[in-house]
Amino acid sequence: MDIGLAIVNAARALGAALCMGIGAIGPAIGEGNAVSKALEGMARQPETAGTLRTNMILGCAITETTGIYSLVVALLLLFMGVL
Repeated sequence: MDIGLAIVNAARALGAALCMGIGAIGPAIGEGNAVSKALEGMARQPETAGTLRTNMILGCAITETTGIYSLVVALLLLFMGVL
């Protein structure tokens, strides 16, 4: 195996790892804040629990797309051939 190809493969693996690591921070913080505020709202006004839960789940699903995009980019980095 050529040393240059080994360096490129190592860089691709490192890039994919950084992509997933950094790409998971945003959704984790966003979903944590969303759930926290929804539970806080449910505790203050229990009659709005159904609406808050629905909106929270929808918001978490939208937030999670950022993590899915970073997974797609990481997989592309890992499995895309050297051009």
